[in-house]
Order: sequence, then structure tokens, then C-alpha cells
Amino acid sequence: MNLIEVNKERCIRCGICVKICPVRALELKGAVEAVAPEACISCGHCVAVCPQSALDHRKSPLARQVALTGFPVIAAAAARQFLRSRRSIRSYKQTAVPREKLVQLIDIGRFAATASNSQGVSYIVVEDQAILRKATELMMEWMEAQDQTTAHWSFSHHIRAYRQGLDPILRDAPHLILATTARNQARGRENTAFALAYIELYATVLGLGTCWAGLLEMGLEANYAPLMELFKIPAGKAITGALMAGYPEYHYQRLVDRNPLEISWLP
Repeated sequence: MNLIEVNKERCIRCGICVKICPVRALELKGAVEAVAPEACISCGHCVAVCPQSALDHRKSPLARQVALTGFPVIAAAAARQFLRSRRSIRSYKQTAVPREKLVQLIDIGRFAATASNSQGVSYIVVEDQAILRKATELMMEWMEAQDQTTAHWSFSHHIRAYRQGLDPILRDAPHLILATTARNQARGRENTAFALAYIELYATVLGLGTCWAGLLEMGLEANYAPLMELFKIPAGKAITGALMAGYPEYHYQRLVDRNPLEISWLP
């Protein structure tokens, strides 16, 4: 199969696929042709937008696309309430989430936008509580060392909480989702941010809660060796995000307000 196959009986030569292609890989020359197949990023837009289902694509087959029967797919008011209802969860039930549910949760991250459709985000799920406790312990060691050498930032309140028997790093979450990309992947961190945002939004639909493990990420970004060894990161991979996950211990009763919108318009 060529990169693009056009069903000439169905094609009405509307040119929408040509206009929608982000890299101008297609042209309408009597029929639709792939004039720059090497530029194609396999985004599948051309196949997805065709009103006649006349296009097929070797890297984004028509058979693997799902028909969209209506747009928008959710009413504005419901979407707004759903987005506003997302909360960072820092108190979890000590109940393991079944693996099939975690797979369902993480799988939605595949559909997030990535730079030039580069994708490439993979995941490590940590379920072993001993490893999670060790990660918190190692972060405390790292934080204490930073407090001795850094004047402009202090981790003292986190260290104090830990000494009081609390877990200020992973909040006793039953699961930790680590996102990874190739070390040399451009926009790996940005791609990960989109994917994890999808995951944490979808979590609420599944009755789960999540929270970005920002403090852990600080140690990972610093390449703290004991921490990197603990998670056994594959060669050539870099951790680009960390998300706690589990069943929320509590449920919020109200939608929290935010600062007023600030916006300006250029004439």
C-alpha cells in the first residue's frame, strides 16, 4: 500500500484533506496525491476529516479510526463542570487499583497532543509499597542535603512533616505513574505534560484521583543517583513526569473558584 490510497469512486475532490494537512504532504492534482510523503507525520487528519471516507493511510488506517457521530461531543456546561471538578488528590484509600483499571486510565494518554505527532511517551507503574516508601526516604535525604547547600529555597517544612510520620512526597498513594521518553526526544517533557493532563482528567470518570508528584520530580530532574537506581529506568530513557494515583479518601463537595480572568487584546 502506498502512503495514501484514494477511493476515486468516493472522492469528490473537495480538497479538505489537502487543506488540513499540517505539513502540506498532499496536493489536489485532479486527484489527491501524496507529493511529499517524507514530510508526513502520520497524524491521520486527512483520513479523519474526509466526509466521504475516501482516504486510507498506511500509517493511520481508516479501519482503526472511530466514527464521530456528533460535534461537540459534550455540552459546554457539562464540560465546564467536569474540567472544574478536577482536584489534586493528596489523601488516598489504602486500596490497590486493579491493573486493568490502571491500564484503562493510562491508555487515554496515548490520545493527547504531541509535538509533530512525535508521541513516544511510555510509562512505569510502581505498585510496590516498599519502593514507594524508599523513594520518599531518598527524597528526604536529597532535601536535607539541599537545605545545607541552598540559601534561596528550604525544604524544612517537608522534612519536619516526614519526621512527624507523614509522607509529604508521595502522600501514601498506592500507585505511582512514571512517564518516560527517549533522552534525546525533542519536547519530551511537554508531550508528557499533555499526556498526564489527559490521564488526571480521565481519572475522575473512573472514580480515581491523581496528583502530580512535583517534589519527587525535583529529585529526578536533579538526577539524584539513588533515586534513579531505585526506579530502574531503562537505558536511553528519561523520566519526564510523575503522577500519584489511587482511590480518593474524600470527595469534594464544591467547585473551587480561581483568580479572576486576566486577558488583553491586541488591536
